[in-house]
Order: sequence, then structure tokens, then C-alpha cells
Amino acid sequence: MAASEADDATRAGRSGGAAVPPVSCPSVSWPVATAIVIADMIGVGVFTSLGFQVKDLPSGFAILLLWAFGGLVSLCGALSYAELGTMFPRSSGEYNFLNRAFHPAIGFIAGWVSATVGFAAPVALAAMAFGEYGRAVLPEVPPMLLAIGAVWIVTLVQLGGIRQSSRFQLLSTVVKLGLIVAFLVAGWAISAPQPVRFLPAASDIGYVGSAAFATSLVFVMYAFSGWNAATYIIGELHAPERTLPRALLLGTLIVLVLYMALNAVFLRAAPVSELAGQLQVASIAGARIFGEAGGRFVAAMICVGLVPSIAAMMWIGPRVLMTMGEDIPALALFARRSRNGAPAWAILFQLTVATLMLFTESFEAVLDLVQFALLSCSFLTVLGLIRLRITQPELKRPYRAWGYPVTPLIFLSVTGFMMYYLITARPWQAGLGALAMLSGLLIYWFAHARFRRTAATAMSGSE
Repeated sequence: MAASEADDATRAGRSGGAAVPPVSCPSVSWPVATAIVIADMIGVGVFTSLGFQVKDLPSGFAILLLWAFGGLVSLCGALSYAELGTMFPRSSGEYNFLNRAFHPAIGFIAGWVSATVGFAAPVALAAMAFGEYGRAVLPEVPPMLLAIGAVWIVTLVQLGGIRQSSRFQLLSTVVKLGLIVAFLVAGWAISAPQPVRFLPAASDIGYVGSAAFATSLVFVMYAFSGWNAATYIIGELHAPERTLPRALLLGTLIVLVLYMALNAVFLRAAPVSELAGQLQVASIAGARIFGEAGGRFVAAMICVGLVPSIAAMMWIGPRVLMTMGEDIPALALFARRSRNGAPAWAILFQLTVATLMLFTESFEAVLDLVQFALLSCSFLTVLGLIRLRITQPELKRPYRAWGYPVTPLIFLSVTGFMMYYLITARPWQAGLGALAMLSGLLIYWFAHARFRRTAATAMSGSE
């Protein structure tokens, strides 16, 4: 049986019905896939978290090491996902991987979380940030109007099809990177830098081994989230066995370098005492670099940068629901593609959820609740890589994770620590996140129990 036929048979067996045939659509090149990874990773986290880190880590070396370590852990995850993605080249990320590595029920849980709020909540959060920062550039326009406008305009781009989405994603991400590089050049060219030290000293050992370093790492890892973005559109990639590893690794490496450079510029531009405890560290540094206009420049830079972030999430998120629709008859509506390759119903569903979250302003609480579930899915996915290496060593692996088993074990250790942190520091949120996963399991069970009853009735009627 050919690989494509085997995939169709697998989908048919899991859904209990005929598999939905894949729709021919334009292939996404590796530069566009890399742009998706970069855009999904670089949000507002890197521009806001330094102020809380320097309170307990007043060392330039410790701060840069913190961000370097977060990037290396993300690279370990990207290596693992690249192997899984080239083994099972189908869109939807963890939904597809956990289906293959464990059981369709585990995959459904991951898909349920991602398709409902896993992407809609970050879209709403990024849109709200766009509105707040946009107020500095367009003070006469209400932030909510800016937020809704950003999401809806980006959605129209996504509905235009994969070619249009590719062009928009690549162009907007290049502009985003250009602004960040301009900010970095200006930051290093300032005439009176702060006396910050980036080389290691004996005193830094205490900072690196402290509880503050470990706690700060949790929030650094959140800033790096999105390194797996290209795995949600594997089915649309050109030559995924080459494109996916290149996009994941190159995108993560670029963001790692930019994150370290940005934090170095922030520390070099403004005194630690001025940054400590502040949320708007980028604006503070911008004012030091550009003078009074610095705040508006930074706000405009962040606004422009948030547009490709929203676009990336509005592209990749609906692909989870689309793939679930290919497998599950009750969700078949979301598997339908338009003539230009866009899963229109899935895109509109995510738009609706994100818009409702914007109006209710409950998305931050939702995002806080689903963090444990999202971390659990990533943990299980990389654990699934190890399981498949042991149980199915004969499977074709076009790309093998570099550094195995050390690299996946590093990722599992840090992700496990983050899950432990959430359980101990935010037990209610972690518990509700676990309940969200349990609700997905119950829905899976009820959906399949209903199908089995329907199938049994049909068979008895035919007899």
C-alpha cells in the first residue's frame, strides 16, 4: 500500500467513515515557513519581561545566559518535532503526532485544546496588545477598534488563500525584522552606554544557580513559544522532509540571536534601576536611544511586529480544526477548503472565538488556564518521539533529531520543570487546565460512542 493510501486508510479507520481526500493546494516555501516560525515566536514577551528579571538577576551575563538557555531548549524541541514532522507529514502539529505516537484519544485532546482556545486566546492577546501600543501612534482611535480591525483584516488575508497568505506573511515578517534590526543598530550606536557587563564573573555563579534564574526561565520559555509553528502546516509545505527542519531550526536560531541582542541593547541603553520592575522596558530603552520620540517609535515597531504574529496564528491555528474535520465526521464542515486552498470554515471559527474573547476580555485568564495543557501536549509529543524510537525503529525517518537522546531529554526536563512550577505556583490554573484536557477526552469518548451506536443501528437495519 502506498504511503498516501495508508494515510487515507488510517484516517478512515479512526473516523469510522470514508477519509476526506486531500485538496491540492500551493506549496509553501521554506522562507515563508521560516517567517511563520519567527512571526509566531516574536510577540510582546521579549519587550516586557526584562524588567522583572533584573530585579533578582542584576547581571548582564546572567540575563543573556538565561535567554540563551531558553533558546537552546527551544532548539531541542524543534529538533524533536522536525523528526516527527518528516515521519508523519500532515498538518495540525500535536494532534497528528500524538495520534501516531500514542492513541487518537490523546491526539484529540491536543487538537481540542488548540482548536478551541489554544490559538484564539493568543490571537486575542496579541490583538489587544496591538490596540494598546497603537494608542501611542493613533491616540484618537479606540484600542478595541484597533484590536478588532487587526484580527479581521488579517483574517481576510487568510481567506484569500495560501498564495496570498504566503506573500503577506513573508513581507510583513521581513518588515518586522527590519525594524528590530534598525532598533538594535541604533541601540549599539548610542554615545553613552550603561556600565553593564556581559562577560562572566565569579559573582554570576550565584545568580545562575538561584531560584530566581529558574523562575525567570519559565517566562523566557513562554517568550520562545511558537518554535513549532511550521508543524501545523506540514501538509502545505513544499518538500516537507527538507523544508520543515530548515524552517524550525533556522527560525528558532534567528529568534534566539534577536532575543539576546534585544536584551543586551535594553541593558546597555537604560540603567538597571530604571528597568527593574517595569513592564515597558522597550519604551524606556527607546526613550534613552531616540529621545522623546523613542516611546512612539517603539510602540510603532511593536504594532508592526504584532501584525505578522497575528497572521501566523490565524494561518496555522485553523489547520488543526481542518485536520480534525478530515478524521471526525461531526467536524467534517471544517475540513472543507475554498478554491484557493483556505479552510474557510475553520478560519471563521477561530475568528469568532478570538473576537468573543476580545469583547469579554477573558482571554488572558483562558490563556493562563490552558498553559498547563499546552505544555503537557508538547511534553507528550517529545516523549512520543522517544517511544517511537524504541517501539518502531523500522519507521522511515527522513530527518533524525540531532543529539538524540540528549536533546529531547533536555526539552523534557525543562518542560517538566515548567509544569511542576505551574502546579505548585498556580495550582488552580493547572488543575483547570487538566480539566480542559479531560473535557476533550470526554467529548472524544461521547463522539465515538455515538458513532458506534449509529453504525450498529445502520448495520442492524441493513440486515
